[in-house]
Amino acid sequence: MLTDEIKIITGENPSQNASFEQNDKMIDYETSKNLSYADIISMTKGLNVISEFFDVLASATVTPAGICAVSLGKTLEEAVTDVMDSNPIDFMQSTILLSNEVDSNLAKMLKETHIVVAPKFTKNAIEYFEAHDVCYVTIKTPLKDYKKYLSNEIITTPLGTLTQTPNLSELEKDSFKVVTKTKPTVEQVEDAVFAWKVAKHVTSKAIVIAKDLKTTAISQGLQSASVEYALDYSCDRSKEAILASDTSLTLHDINVAAQGRISLIILPFASKEIINTADKLNMSIITTGFTNILY
Repeated sequence: MLTDEIKIITGENPSQNASFEQNDKMIDYETSKNLSYADIISMTKGLNVISEFFDVLASATVTPAGICAVSLGKTLEEAVTDVMDSNPIDFMQSTILLSNEVDSNLAKMLKETHIVVAPKFTKNAIEYFEAHDVCYVTIKTPLKDYKKYLSNEIITTPLGTLTQTPNLSELEKDSFKVVTKTKPTVEQVEDAVFAWKVAKHVTSKAIVIAKDLKTTAISQGLQSASVEYALDYSCDRSKEAILASDTSLTLHDINVAAQGRISLIILPFASKEIINTADKLNMSIITTGFTNILY
């Protein structure tokens, strides 16, 4: 853990000064290099999403702008390969987070990333990172306990100070409903839950396309055409995939999703018109009963 109570750090832009202050509610971690303002923002976004998958082998890449890709795998190497495949451009120089120990073989795959964050690193992995000047951060607090350390979110504006509690929403059995005639398979439901957990932490208007427990496209922060953007990026990988949205979709969005051969949509609510259209298109829809808008 950092030793200084208040530490001066590099700001988001050269013209900005920044500082980092310890508090009573922070996780235990160690970093091999000094972290900048942008690094801490990226790590926080990444930890928010990777903590959703603390009990499986998961990998996520993030930048200060948002989450780039997330994947679960039978091995961490598989999960890393999948996030690299999902968003190869942003993989380079991204902050990558992993849910389990990083060994030397995995370290060699992460040479071009900006920061590697994991619960543990083998001695050989550390030696490799230090030889190649790669920053690594060890998260000593168990990922399963991470949410206990989330504090109220505070934004100070010229209009006043905004405070809100952290987003601890979870899918509830009573509100999680299949509302279409076409029923999803067990595998599709698993993909839907995975995609929903990712969308929960993506800047709105969030669209996450996923298949086989890995994202193929993430659209965030767009005021319109979010579905089209995500489907264009996903391309052929949207076939039989899952589309998760943090807000309700329009009839146009449903038709666009059908053109992209999406098999299942998970979203907060769906009108009768949307459900009837999905039935005609042999598409499944799951409603969660609440929004997860993250601006």
